[in-house]
Amino acid sequence: MTLSDGQLAGDMRRLGVVAGDVLMIHASLRRLGPVEGGANGVISALDQAVGSKGTLLMVLGARDDVSWVNERPEDERPGLLAGTPPFDHRITPADPDVGVLAEVFRVYPGTKVNDHPEARFAARGRLSEALIVSPPWDHYYGRGSPLERLVEADGKVLRIGADPDTVTLIHYAEYLADVPDKRRVLRHRMVLEDESPVIKTVSALDDSQGIVDYPGKDYFIDILAEFLAAGSAVIGHVGQARSELFRAVDLVRFATDWMNRNLLRSVNRADPTPI
Repeated sequence: MTLSDGQLAGDMRRLGVVAGDVLMIHASLRRLGPVEGGANGVISALDQAVGSKGTLLMVLGARDDVSWVNERPEDERPGLLAGTPPFDHRITPADPDVGVLAEVFRVYPGTKVNDHPEARFAARGRLSEALIVSPPWDHYYGRGSPLERLVEADGKVLRIGADPDTVTLIHYAEYLADVPDKRRVLRHRMVLEDESPVIKTVSALDDSQGIVDYPGKDYFIDILAEFLAAGSAVIGHVGQARSELFRAVDLVRFATDWMNRNLLRSVNRADPTPI
């Protein structure tokens, strides 16, 4: 059965989305099932669910065909990046790893996109500019980030069939957690600056391998599973997809406390030498 955007919006409202919500979205189109208009229909449904006074937020990232350069020694990277196409927030596609919906959301009329090669967000609606404007260059998921602004706006997270490791907001909790010797990364990126390509460095906590070694598969998965098991989210279905809706501040508090208790033990079990 193919669902209309109005039917999808109804599913979202039954889950707890209300007009005026500030809503961060993670969604799998495949798990959602057939929708009239495809990804465009899903965005129309999201617009209807939050209404004219609501706001939608998505993380885009950026397609990076030379990401392997940042696996090489730092002194080799500028030479390897020379002549490569620069990141341009206006035209660079979303990171394919974040899903098809993110790219459609990026180009959907009325969507605003910020200028950051690592933490590129898009938003639409009443608070779109306030959420994503001028993100911090370094530590882009920490203080002053769109993630912190989502929490301050008492926003919610809506996961529609998303993979269990797909909760970008937990990266903000990594900055708040009192965990020693957090792992950091320094990346080199070719970007546009005053319409000219330049190589810049970006410093942040490690958002690929985690801020510390962890004995489990992925602590993002464990945090979400325990958060949901604690009854901290509304769980239901949007279309054919199992979906969860929860307040951003609730997840951040839970994840920060979880890391303070569990990642500290991981650090102590591992090599105590600072990274």
